[in-house]
Amino acid sequence: MPLDAVRPSPLVEQAADRLRAQITGGQWPVGTRLPGETTLAKVLGVGRSTVREALRALAGAGLVRARHGAGVFVTATEPAEDWPARLRRAAVTDVYEVRLGVEVHAAALAAARRTPEDTAALRAALGGRRTAAAADDAADDAAFVDADIALHAAVVAAAHNPVLTDLFTEFTPALRRGLIEMLDLVGLRRHDPNTGDDTHEALVEAIARGDAEAASTVLREELQQTLDLLRRA
Repeated sequence: MPLDAVRPSPLVEQAADRLRAQITGGQWPVGTRLPGETTLAKVLGVGRSTVREALRALAGAGLVRARHGAGVFVTATEPAEDWPARLRRAAVTDVYEVRLGVEVHAAALAAARRTPEDTAALRAALGGRRTAAAADDAADDAAFVDADIALHAAVVAAAHNPVLTDLFTEFTPALRRGLIEMLDLVGLRRHDPNTGDDTHEALVEAIARGDAEAASTVLREELQQTLDLLRRA
């Protein structure tokens, strides 16, 4: 497939698309050294800076890699799947196993780092979970799951680690979907609309008093029980 000159705008995206098509179409197999920037710019009808940005986009997708002094080489014929896309198709049990590690560590950090504002936020989130459980629409599992996740998000926020916060935020859509499906399948809230209230209260109070060991133990046991339910469901 020959390379064609691109239209005026947006130049970088169009140039990247043309180069990507060469790679994914098999015209440039893995290991191929791409033509130099000057050659590509001439063929595509764009400036070298546009080619450079297009190559950076391809590198970000995992398709090419620059080797110092040697040029740019094809490293894959399919774009690397980004993290959100991988989470969307991941089994919720796989996500939950990672969540268990992330949140248990976050709970211990929260107990050590919590501020009065964090403690207030945790208790407010616990109250929100109870309100969702007792509402007239108590059968609405989605509202209860949202309130539950909000409490767990408050725990992670109290750890004051932006990386942990970002990880939890990425997990949230897959977790929400899986938990709603699980509650619907096993009917966990039919006889106990506020299921898990005692463990969540224990978690909040352990963090509030600065007991990292108790906080991590309570959360580990609670998440493990939910993971076991998810596996059976």
